[in-house]
Amino acid sequence: MKKYFSRLLMILISLTLVQCAKKGTPQGGDLDTEPPKFLRATPENYSTQFNKEEIRIYFDEYIKLADAQKQIIISPPMAIKPEITPLGAPSKYIRIRLNDTLRKNTTYAINFGKSIIDNNEGNPLPYFKYVFSTGDYIDSLSVAGTVSDALLKEADPFISVMLYDADETYNDSLVFTTPPRYITNTLDSLRSFELTNIKEGKYHLVAVRDLNNDYKYNPGKEKIAFLKETISVPTDTSYNLQLFKEEIAFEAGRPKQVAKQKILVGYKGKTNLDSISIDPLNTVPSDFEYRFTKVVDKDSLYLWYKPLVETDSLRFKFNSQKDTTSLIARISDMKADSLVINTEPSGTLEFNKDFLIKANTPLTTKDDSLIKILDKDSLEVAFTSELKKLENSIHIKFSKNENETYSIQILPGAITDFFNATNDTIYRALKTKTFSDYGNIKLNLQNVKSFPIIVQLTDEKGVVKAEKKSDDQSGIAFELVPPGEYFIRVIYDSNANGIWDTGNFLLKTNPEEIIYFPDLLEVRPNWDINQTFILK
Repeated sequence: MKKYFSRLLMILISLTLVQCAKKGTPQGGDLDTEPPKFLRATPENYSTQFNKEEIRIYFDEYIKLADAQKQIIISPPMAIKPEITPLGAPSKYIRIRLNDTLRKNTTYAINFGKSIIDNNEGNPLPYFKYVFSTGDYIDSLSVAGTVSDALLKEADPFISVMLYDADETYNDSLVFTTPPRYITNTLDSLRSFELTNIKEGKYHLVAVRDLNNDYKYNPGKEKIAFLKETISVPTDTSYNLQLFKEEIAFEAGRPKQVAKQKILVGYKGKTNLDSISIDPLNTVPSDFEYRFTKVVDKDSLYLWYKPLVETDSLRFKFNSQKDTTSLIARISDMKADSLVINTEPSGTLEFNKDFLIKANTPLTTKDDSLIKILDKDSLEVAFTSELKKLENSIHIKFSKNENETYSIQILPGAITDFFNATNDTIYRALKTKTFSDYGNIKLNLQNVKSFPIIVQLTDEKGVVKAEKKSDDQSGIAFELVPPGEYFIRVIYDSNANGIWDTGNFLLKTNPEEIIYFPDLLEVRPNWDINQTFILK
């Protein structure tokens, strides 16, 4: 009994101590949401007659610089970039060491974007700016506007917007070789810009997706936007700049052997790939043949040839639409590719898509009499086929019924490749869904200013999922659309070539105009969408 009361007493004492401990536990203060506060700078912010080599900017708490390379913009740009710290350890001040000779009578602005954050919670001090002038006064004029993308719904982040002096020294090549007079950045979350502390004058306005942060335009990799006319500052106009990626001149790269009688040729730029040909510079057999096939999703071609040429290097002229260049491929003893057949799709067959036969070696002939399509009642289904040599695929087209099962039989010898290899027997079973598994979109386009037009459904990344072309009709229907979310865009096909054409900076041509429907369209199963689209 005594043991029982002793244990009970110990439990009561323990509970009392726990309650006391809970009462005494510190809860902590409120979360710090305040950004760092600017205290002072040496020399003072907005100083004139500036001639120092170092700047220090002090804050009321420890700060760090986040993503400084992208966020901090210095205008005008300095040829030798200054040293800005802290880059790692926190500090109560920012130190800027100027390593370049400053221009006379020039206002400089150092915009920190969202890089200044407090050390503990990461609260940003947005768009803090340190300004100084090497002359007697601070230039205070500005240019503002927005940046959009000529092709995509949203522009990329971190777009550099630049001003070049419109004087007798300017020519368009400066954009490729020389940093601008003034520069700013749209930063990460904004698509608007403001160039500040500008001197009165006339300027050329340009924007660049400056991937390597060299304040210059590198065609082929970067996007550019421009205004055809010069602008005069001061101005109250808000400018819109449309970014586009130029098509550069076609150029073949260095060829490389990747298998026996198979050479990889990379390229950049755009041309009609079907027009490319070669002329061997080696001595080759009289029955020498070659074929090109396109590498999927890469700017490269495979060059296949036969018969085998006994040489340690294959030299040939590579002929495109506008150019001829001599190429050399080093040749060694490598294993040859053997014919492998693949088909698409597997499982479900969409109503608006073809059945595809693909191969890893060049396809040369097909025999439709050795291909059969049967429905679930074993009735033969009529079809047509097309061999696309550059794509290296055979497209099988046939009328499809809903909720149907199709058996596709490809008998031996139906397909022959470049090296005279043929296929073994191939069986595929595919199904279609019901019509109610899809949605339909009917568009009523209003305020169409010219034809022809191209109307596209895209995903959120801009990948085209469906396309219609119209020479005179403003009613556009997309039927049997898989459920999902889509953007709608209309392209004014001004040269009537059936594709969207980009712009050219040196020729001062803008891309063909694209107008997006403002909202994302949700397509549901068994659902019809009737949508009016007013083009503005």
